[in-house]
Amino acid sequence: MDILPVVIIFVAAVVVIEGIFLFFSMLSRIRNPEKRRIAQQLRTLSHQRDRIFAGSIDITKKKRELSSIPWLDRVLSRLRRLLPSERLMEQAGSTHPIGVFVLSSVVLFVTGILVFNLLTKTLFIALPAGVALASLPFLYLKFKKGKRTKKFDEQLPDALDLIARSLKAGHAFPGGLQMVAREFKDPLGGEFAKVVDEINFGLGIDESLHNLTERVDSPDLKFFAIAALIQRESGGNLAEILESIARIIRERFKLQGTIKTLSAEGRLSAIILLALPFFVALALSIINPKYITLLVTDPIGKKMVLVALIMMMAGIFVIKKTVKIKV
Repeated sequence: MDILPVVIIFVAAVVVIEGIFLFFSMLSRIRNPEKRRIAQQLRTLSHQRDRIFAGSIDITKKKRELSSIPWLDRVLSRLRRLLPSERLMEQAGSTHPIGVFVLSSVVLFVTGILVFNLLTKTLFIALPAGVALASLPFLYLKFKKGKRTKKFDEQLPDALDLIARSLKAGHAFPGGLQMVAREFKDPLGGEFAKVVDEINFGLGIDESLHNLTERVDSPDLKFFAIAALIQRESGGNLAEILESIARIIRERFKLQGTIKTLSAEGRLSAIILLALPFFVALALSIINPKYITLLVTDPIGKKMVLVALIMMMAGIFVIKKTVKIKV
């Protein structure tokens, strides 16, 4: 008797049970927003009290809860250095504990190995499939980070124009930041609101802008922060500088749109190359199942599938690098 499927089923059952517990725990927290808000305030006050007794309070660093399950939170706290950066969670705008993504990765990893091992009867294919599935939650985080950063960049030129107009009207630089925080929606409005809060708590403008560039991975935002800091040290017309940065950002957006239009054919080719083999395999499995099953039952067929997948990934990588032009 092969013991591997039994072990995998046991581990999968344990992980699924923990996932169900985590789901209902999160559902309970969502249904009780007042209870969640009070608990969050108590945790914040507790962290602040600990920092007071330690001799200082750092308002720019907040301890993120790794999991709502106590034992899992303790385990992840010990493995904090091995986990994906908490900065990625902030940049993606995720409000869930990182334990949700870790547990999801474990469930997908075990499920992938179990399913592909039952289908192919070999770990040579099941193990890479499990690793690929386990990476999906963190690829989702990277996707959310990119989407959030793109939306931030789209809002940034208008925000810079608003700050420039406020400076021309005689307002101070922090006043312009406050206008942006009040007038703009998330993500830009929320991030600038954090900057205003840090300044009101006594943190310097340079430190607050530095924290902003850490929370949002945007080159355009870094240009804005550098321009503001240089102007504070050496002087100059900050309003004109911000208007110039806003104009450059808009021109680059136009150029990126042109490049995206011209490279549409290459991107469509990549999509077709990725989807066509799977559609052909599905069609053959319906028309002639005996023909397609050789690819998963015969050793040579398994090697052919593996080589085909590797060549597909290589082709998509080359096409992506070809059509991707940095501006």
